[in-house]
Amino acid sequence: MKMKKLLLGTILLALAIVVPIPTMAGVNIGIGISLPPPIVFAAPPELIVLPETYVYVVPDVDVDIFFYNGWWWRPWEGRWYRSRYYNRGWAYYNNVPSFYFDVDPGWRGYYRDHNWYGHRWNYERIPNQRLQQNWKSWHNNRHWERHGTWGVQSYQPRPQQQRQELRNQRQQQYQQRPEVQRHRQQRQKQQRQYQQQRQPRVQKPQAQQQRQRQVQQPQHSRPQGKPEGEEGEDRK
Repeated sequence: MKMKKLLLGTILLALAIVVPIPTMAGVNIGIGISLPPPIVFAAPPELIVLPETYVYVVPDVDVDIFFYNGWWWRPWEGRWYRSRYYNRGWAYYNNVPSFYFDVDPGWRGYYRDHNWYGHRWNYERIPNQRLQQNWKSWHNNRHWERHGTWGVQSYQPRPQQQRQELRNQRQQQYQQRPEVQRHRQQRQKQQRQYQQQRQPRVQKPQAQQQRQRQVQQPQHSRPQGKPEGEEGEDRK
C-alpha cells in the first residue's frame, strides 16, 4: 500500500514539473504570445494624470506604462498587457483598452515643455502609494476637473463631440501601426488553425452509409434439406 502511494506521488510530481501551471489550471494564455521584457524600478514610480482623462502615466521611463481603473497597462509589439503591479505579473489582454484612445500621442512633448496646447501645464507628480489610496475617489468625485483643470492654466476642456472625433481618429491611426497589423495577422492565423483542429470529421452521405451496412450484414439462408411441404407428404 505504501509503495502505491509513493508511486502515485511520484507521478503527480512529474506532471507538475512537466505541465505548465496555466495549462493545468485550464487557462487559455494564447499560443505563441510572449510576455514583455521586465522593467526595473529603483523605487516605486511617480505618475502624472493626463488632462481631460483619468489616465495616469509614468513619465520617467522610455516605454508607455499607464494606470487606469485599478490596473497597470502596457503595450508591447502590437499587443496589450495588464497587471495589478507596476513591475511584475503582466498578462496578455486580448483587446485595446478603451481609455487608450483618450491618450494624446504627444503627451511626452507636452510634459517636457510644461505646455498643454498653448497653456501652461503645472502637472503634479503623484507618488504611487498616494495614487493607490485615492484613484477611485478621485474618479468618482471628478477631482481633477475641480482641481484646476488638471493643472492646465485657463484651459477649457474640449466639447464631447470633438473628443469623440479625436478618439475615432486615434483609433484609425493605431490600427495602421505596423506592429499592430503584424499581431492581427498572427492572431487570425492562429484562429484559423484552431478552428481547423476543432472541425469534426467529414461525415459520409447517409445513403452511402446504408449501402455499406447492407453489404456488411450476413445473408440468412434457409437450411439445406427438403423443400417446404415435402415433410408433410412423407407423413401421409
